[in-house]
Amino acid sequence: MKERSSRRRARRIAIGAAVVLALAGMNGPWLWRVGSEKYHDYKINQPEYKADNGHWDIVEFPEEYRQNTIHAALLHTGKVLLVAGSGNDQGNFDKKKFDTRLWDPVKKTIKKIPTPTDLFCTGHTQLGNGNLLIAGGTQRYEKLKGDVTKAGGLMIVHNEDPDEPKTIPAGAKFTGKKNGKTFVSQDNILVEKAKKVFDKRTGRFLRTEAGLGRVYVEAARSGAKYETGTQDNYRVEGMKGSDKRNVYGMAQKLALDKKDFQGIKDAFEFDPVAERYIKVDPMNEARWYPTLTTLTDGRILSTSGLDEIGQLVPGKNEVYDPKTKKWTYTKGIRQFPTYPAIFQMTDGRLFYSGSNAGYGPADVGRRPGIWDLRTNKWRGVPGLSDPGLMETSGTVELPPAQDQKYLVVGGGGVGESKRSSEKTRIVDLKADEPRFVDGPPLEKGTRYPQMSTLPDDTVLISGGSEDYRGRGDSNIHQARIYDAGTGEMRRVADPEVGRNYHAGSVLLPDGRVMFFGSDSLYADKANTKPGVFEQRIEIYSPPYLYQGSRPALGKGPKTIARGGSGTFPTTHSSAIKAARLIRPSASTHVTDIDQTSIALDLEKSRGKVTVTVPKNRSLVESGWYMLFVTDDQGVPSQARWVHVR
Repeated sequence: MKERSSRRRARRIAIGAAVVLALAGMNGPWLWRVGSEKYHDYKINQPEYKADNGHWDIVEFPEEYRQNTIHAALLHTGKVLLVAGSGNDQGNFDKKKFDTRLWDPVKKTIKKIPTPTDLFCTGHTQLGNGNLLIAGGTQRYEKLKGDVTKAGGLMIVHNEDPDEPKTIPAGAKFTGKKNGKTFVSQDNILVEKAKKVFDKRTGRFLRTEAGLGRVYVEAARSGAKYETGTQDNYRVEGMKGSDKRNVYGMAQKLALDKKDFQGIKDAFEFDPVAERYIKVDPMNEARWYPTLTTLTDGRILSTSGLDEIGQLVPGKNEVYDPKTKKWTYTKGIRQFPTYPAIFQMTDGRLFYSGSNAGYGPADVGRRPGIWDLRTNKWRGVPGLSDPGLMETSGTVELPPAQDQKYLVVGGGGVGESKRSSEKTRIVDLKADEPRFVDGPPLEKGTRYPQMSTLPDDTVLISGGSEDYRGRGDSNIHQARIYDAGTGEMRRVADPEVGRNYHAGSVLLPDGRVMFFGSDSLYADKANTKPGVFEQRIEIYSPPYLYQGSRPALGKGPKTIARGGSGTFPTTHSSAIKAARLIRPSASTHVTDIDQTSIALDLEKSRGKVTVTVPKNRSLVESGWYMLFVTDDQGVPSQARWVHVR
């Protein structure tokens, strides 16, 4: 009996063991995955790991405050302006639902800001008075060829009346004299009066040159039969008297081709104290995807962009004067692709790295160079080992700014190309013959890298995707820190959130870095599911925040003149090694022209440090800066805000 019972018990144990092994076999991958995830979470939260690699945290806004953030700028109040406009959402655009949020990362408060127009894909930069200049945006969304139902295109409106300009309202009808087809203007247009031309030697009247205006028109009816293939003159319905003869339109091909995004001329200043947009004079040119660059005298240069009919602005650049709030054209013509990375150099000239966000011909304005805006002279900068892969690359001025070295990271082929670059390139503009040389490579070809300058003279490089807009689930969950002093680059903690198109990063006053946005084209490897805009914010705390105590600066002067000094109390003066003025970011589309880190002269004495600002106006542009000091371990202080008038 005992022997039979023992056999039954052994059989039950064997069967149970087999079941357990079978279940383990079926669930092994799941158990392994859960175990791996738990171990990963454990590892990345260990003090030793954070001290070597830093740490990432996700911030999710309450649902009512979420938006598709396209642009972000740090304001001198310490708050971050997050601008969506319509957020690359045709539905929002049609409903005129334009969003802006003001986020306080310290108090963790969020405020909705009334947004006056669609500031989706606008340009922006910090002004000397602390306001943020915002210019351009979206007039109309693109339509792919199969979605275009009404033939349309550019109508050039002529005015031969030398006595007065003419206003043509939106909805005006233009009917072809030969083809008999009617097209409708989509916007209001002001056509300048005609110009009388005289012989300079004799003063004799020679001729009248018609005033010209441009407007986008669409056929009054749908269908391919309303397309035109040749030039025609168009009469403007509703004109009376002599205007019937003096005012007319001329157009070439009006077709069902793809219609690109179209820009606006509107410009605003955002006041960080009043926390509202203030309308200023519009630009001379409509611009979608423009770059704004601060010049030595405090004026702002606006370059590139798609105009009111969806064409690349033909090299007509202009400057904004913050004193008069008006725009004037610059000398000569210089054309660039959209969102060109154009930085001011310490001698007042401009450096174009070749980085850009995409729109524009493949053979126009893509070569890097140094530009003298006063004379419109251009000097090319050679040495790029992969010049055809600069679109969607990122460019950052390496710290300190006095060294005039720039780092270009990643990039890809023109348009929707699958090609991407794993290279970094470095150029020293103080060299007698500046040229690019390759820096340390990335692990993968990378479009849309986000980059932020840190107060310890390093650069954080994170995110991006291997393919256009993250196609094929190609987001890169990696981050690196590049040391501008040694030229070395190392991997640090990996971000959880993937970031590609419509993403960016901003250095915060406490030394952390905020990441926003991402607009994948698809949500799966097979490219069958539409992408979802990433609305979460992720914050990276660099390794220097896990090294123990930080140096601290007490209250000091809020204003320091160029060439002037400011003294700040501190109990850490003996350990402080360096001081930096860092200009706050205004980031979008892998483009952040504002960020710069300027080395300050430093004097130490017991209980205080004194910093001196360089005199060079091209190096130290007017405006608010974050003043950081770092100790002998590279640990930065919390920033103090300082205004250079």
